[in-house]
Amino acid sequence: MKFAAKIKEIGRTYDGNIAITLEGTRINAEEINALSRFDRLGVEIKKYRRKRSLDANSYYWLLVGKIQNLIGSSSNSIHNMMLDRYGEFARMEDGSLIPFCIRDDIDYLEFPYPHLKPTQKTLSKGNRVYRWYYQIKGSSEYNVAEMSRLIDGIVSECKEMGIETLPPEELERMMEVYGRKMERTDR
Repeated sequence: MKFAAKIKEIGRTYDGNIAITLEGTRINAEEINALSRFDRLGVEIKKYRRKRSLDANSYYWLLVGKIQNLIGSSSNSIHNMMLDRYGEFARMEDGSLIPFCIRDDIDYLEFPYPHLKPTQKTLSKGNRVYRWYYQIKGSSEYNVAEMSRLIDGIVSECKEMGIETLPPEELERMMEVYGRKMERTDR
């Protein structure tokens, strides 16, 4: 079960354990009651991030497929090119970029993961050349704003290639519907 909530209270029980009270509006009481029958539960609490729209994600992959059909590249390659142009860097907890160094003759665009952005920095070892890259976040980790930028970028590229895309008003409507969904889950 997943839901958005805020911590209402933190305290200690008589035996010294931590007790946390959560408050949320979209919690299924029946599921909570069913879970209360178990002695132990696995729990993960993390900072809330708005997720991107599954409709937006489906539309993005539809456009990746249209580009793939037109130019004949793999979907991994096209996806990695779009992430390179319009994506966001992955970062470590301290905010620093995540570096990778791989052989320069390896086609990083075919990687399903990690997604990489090349730099101009290389390293020679013997007769091999290695290139430094920075990791890019996968689109499944994007929030609404990041996904919107990625979709705007791929739509622009499709238009340049003569690939049909949603009319601007339909794209705007799709994002508005998603925005309203996000407002409801933020409450």
